Amino acid sequence: MIYIINFLISINMKQQSLGHIDKCQICSSKNLQTILSFGHQPIVQSYLTPKQLHEPEATYSLNFCFCPRCGLAQLDYIIDPRLVFPTNYPYRTGLTDMLVRNFRGLADVLEKRYRLSHPNLIVDIGCNDGTLLEGFKNKGLRVLGIEPTNAAKSARQKNIPVIQKYFNESVAREAVKKYGHAKIVTLTNALAHIHNPSDIMRGIEVLLDKGGVFVSESQYLLDMMQCLELDTIYHEHLRFYSLKPLKKLFSLTNFTLVDAERISAAGGSIRVYAMKGKRTVNARIKDLIDAEEKAGLYDVAALRQYAQKMINAKDKLMALVIKCKQENVRIVGVGSPGRSNTLLNFVKINKHLLDYTCEKTGSPKIGLLTPGTHIPIVDEKKLLRDQPEYALVLSWHIGEELMKKLRKLGYKGKFIMPLPEPKIIKK
Repeated sequence: MIYIINFLISINMKQQSLGHIDKCQICSSKNLQTILSFGHQPIVQSYLTPKQLHEPEATYSLNFCFCPRCGLAQLDYIIDPRLVFPTNYPYRTGLTDMLVRNFRGLADVLEKRYRLSHPNLIVDIGCNDGTLLEGFKNKGLRVLGIEPTNAAKSARQKNIPVIQKYFNESVAREAVKKYGHAKIVTLTNALAHIHNPSDIMRGIEVLLDKGGVFVSESQYLLDMMQCLELDTIYHEHLRFYSLKPLKKLFSLTNFTLVDAERISAAGGSIRVYAMKGKRTVNARIKDLIDAEEKAGLYDVAALRQYAQKMINAKDKLMALVIKCKQENVRIVGVGSPGRSNTLLNFVKINKHLLDYTCEKTGSPKIGLLTPGTHIPIVDEKKLLRDQPEYALVLSWHIGEELMKKLRKLGYKGKFIMPLPEPKIIKK
């Protein structure tokens, strides 16, 4: 009976459509509970050119929901991935020092843990500019990236072969035919991005060799709730993972969740390891799930309490920014990660409150404007020249690192840290 139920669930997972959805993305339950509504929001990476300010701007429903049956936190609206991840997608992994360090560390961990050596093949799905694969390539391993956007060009400039397509089972078979099976398949910060999770797993099953390992990193729901990371909720993130629903997803697709560990990347993430078929499971899986349950991640009432704390943080941040602005001072932003656009739009901080926000030299976002709020994005050198009185740290998840860097470069003003508790930092 259990086998039949799981089979029917897996069939429903394959039939997931775009637009509004009324059933869970993993278990197909129709009892989705809305935890926090953000109203209608733009796609966070849909930065605008000055000319586009004279054109209509699309927004989409953004509701953070929860499935009581399997425990999956998720959105109830799926945008066409060609709009969310267009060929000119501006994000580049290599511009974030924290991620570069994290991915170099991941390459070291996997090399030692699985005794990787040539001619082992490492495949990274959603490889972006090849930052992760570069670490494996430097170890003499064979690598392959799969990436739908023009970030693939940056990876190829590092002599990393890339299949520039949206990942699915057909692309997996194409990869195996040309490059052979993979010892390791990685999917970092993208497992939540592809709208049919069963399609992802079938493709990964095709890619992996018999004893191969699938390794994924995702922003962790436990960190999101405890640190009030409301800015991690946006249309790219269709699902927000904790271990119980991940365990369910893997079991439905012929995989076993064999191990997991919490890591600090991106404000707190979960790194999971899965293998095909029935496998031995590390005891810390149970320990982590127990901690999730204790924190209330599978309780609707507890999640709504977290949501109310997020709303309170939003209100406090707006009050703090307005109070500063009433001093007749200049406030600018530090960083323009995609996640910051949820924060800006939800709090309603626009170009009348924030003069501009600055990005690291070389960012493709420089010269554009933020979606929805239309704040100009400039080179961080302007911040150092202007010396505005306040700098709102939009990349707050790496805030300590950014503040130290800007102090060293000569910024003398005060910082505003937006989350989890809005505050002014003078040092």
